[in-house]
This record gives sequence, C-alpha cells and structure tokens, in this order.
Amino acid sequence: MNRNRRFVASAAALIALAVTAPLAGAGTALAAEPAGPRAEVSASVQLELPAPTGKFAVGRKELHLVDRGRTDPWVPSAGPRELMVSVHCPAARKGTRDTSPYMTQGEARLLLEGMRRAEEFPADLLAGTRTNSRPDARPLPGKYPLVLLSPGYSLHRSTLTLLAEELASRGYVVAAMDHAYESFGTRFPGGRTLTLVKAPSAQVVPVRAADASFVLDRLLDRRGPFAHLVDRRRIGMAGHSIGGNGAAAAMAADPRIGAGANLDGAFFDTLPGAGLKGRPFLLLGTDATHRPGGKGQWGEAWAAMDGWKRWLTVAGTGHFSFNDVPVLGGQLGVVDPAAPLPGARSGEITRTYVAAFFDRHLKGKATPLLDGPTAANPEVAFHNP
Repeated sequence: MNRNRRFVASAAALIALAVTAPLAGAGTALAAEPAGPRAEVSASVQLELPAPTGKFAVGRKELHLVDRGRTDPWVPSAGPRELMVSVHCPAARKGTRDTSPYMTQGEARLLLEGMRRAEEFPADLLAGTRTNSRPDARPLPGKYPLVLLSPGYSLHRSTLTLLAEELASRGYVVAAMDHAYESFGTRFPGGRTLTLVKAPSAQVVPVRAADASFVLDRLLDRRGPFAHLVDRRRIGMAGHSIGGNGAAAAMAADPRIGAGANLDGAFFDTLPGAGLKGRPFLLLGTDATHRPGGKGQWGEAWAAMDGWKRWLTVAGTGHFSFNDVPVLGGQLGVVDPAAPLPGARSGEITRTYVAAFFDRHLKGKATPLLDGPTAANPEVAFHNP
C-alpha cells in the first residue's frame, strides 16, 4: 500500500461517524463502520481547520462550570451537574502565535475508541489539529451577540470548533458546551475524565435545555469574565444532531434565547403547543434524510414554529457533514460515497448559512442568502411544506 492509500485508509477512522449516516440525527451512541484492513497514518500529517473569514482574530478560554442547583441526571452519585465550555470571542491580534489545542490526547483517544478505531488511528494526530484561536488573546472591548453551541450525542464540543471560530471572527461571543457524561470522553479539572453514559434521546433533550440556561446564567453574571462583552439582548443557540433539538427546547424554555438553529438533528422532544413565540429558527440538514417526505422528523416541529423560519437541505451530505469531521477527513483525501460533497465545501456551507442566519436575527443585517436558492450554492434547497 503506497503512502497516499495508507492515508486514505486510516483517515476513514476520522470519518467513521460520517460513514454511519443511517443514524441520521439519532441521539444514540455512534456505531463504527465494519472493521477493514489495518493501516497506520504517518506522524508527519498535520490536520488544520480552515481560517475563519471574519475580520477579527479569535481568542479562546476554557471554563469549568458547576450547577450546584442540579444533581447530575445521568450519574446522581457524582453530585452537581458539571459542564466544560470553550468560549471563543473577538480578540486583539497581539500575543503569542500559539493556538488553542483542538482537544486533549486522552479525549481524542476515547473518541477513537468509541468509534472502534483507536488501534489504527493515532490520537495525537486528531488532538494535534491546528485551530485558529489563541488561548492568551485579549478580548476586544465591545458588546457582542452571544451564541451557544451544543454538539451531537457522544461527540466532543471541539467538533464544532470550525463554526465557533467563524462566528467569533465575525463579531460574536461563542460558547461551545460539553455536556457531562454525554461524550465519549471529556476532561475536567483535577485529572478527571467523564465518559459516555447511554441515555434515552427524549430524556437528553430537556437536560441540554437546562444546561444551556445554566451556561447563560453564568455568562451573563456581571461578576464573570465575559459579561462585559455580551449583549444580553442578542442571544442565539445552534446545535448539531440532538444538540439541534436541544437548541429548540432551550428556546422554548428560556425567553432569553432569541434565535436558534438545528443542524441535521431529529426532534425527539417536540416543541410545546406555544411554539417559539415568534422567534426565528433555522433547519439545515442533509437532503437524503430531511427533505420533506423523507425519513426525518421535522414536519411536526416545522408546523409548531410560529416565527421566521427556513427549512434548508444540502445535497451530497451526510449526518456529520455539519461539523468538523468531514473537513478534517477531507484533508487526507477521504470521500464518503454516501456523502460525496467534499468536506471543505460542507464546512463552507455550514458556517456561511449559520452565520447569515445569526447576522440577520441577532445583528439585523440584510442577508439575501436566506431569501431563496442562489447560483453560487446549488447544493442548498429551500423547502416550505
């Protein structure tokens, strides 16, 4: 096997999630594709996230938040609910050139073990993905809209880093949340790593909503490190997979969240009869599953949305085309036959449309991109069932 073929075979480990697209929004733990030939990837490979397109540099800070008002629902013996949050914000360009780590090597190892690929794909390659944010960067003074991000079930918050950095570069404070015991592995202070505890999807959604409200409480607390940067009148939330259902549930429960987006997530927990009380919502997903009349579960939620709304599907994508996984896998020459749209392109579409949505509804900008199909984006279809 020559070097390029070796890269492609091993990179399949990184996109094993995309190959298991039949899960299509499920909140269950992720299965791995059938085991294939063993291969090793060269230590000289460097994965990196595409540079964000906004005018601001990006800073990042990790927060450990403890909700002493709630016992952890999955492991009650653990005590209060805990979350790890990566906060990205517009930043000054001065400082070191060191960038924030993508995830720890231990977290990468657990992710790959969860996908049953740890023996053939080095954890340090995934952990060493080069980001575009700096841990030492000083936040730029100002008042910015806040966007919460919630990943798919079993996935680490870092899988939404591309979108987080894009929004921060455009002038948002972005908080990517890791929900305790809902990822293959998340490292917490004190050397603790909390691993996945399987839970019914319908029970996960309200927990995500409660987590979002708690994170909002802490970020808006005037004693906190980011309260002076956040415009509390302009708050949104987006999520991938079950995180997208969580975004809708959080909006229904918390009137502070003014706009939301679901990236290819099914609705295991439907919206209440009162809907979102006129607040805007974006549905963005794979055409194979979420085209009206398909296997997706968007119709009932769509009918309950009573404000500005868009139902968009993207041709050639799979369930994991809306996070970092295919973007990184594509750098190793991998194309999933079930989701042939190149990873770089799926990442571009995701961040462009999600940013346009929040620009429109949190910044009041004109965004013709959301008014209908465009020649520049032939993969994106608009639906109004």
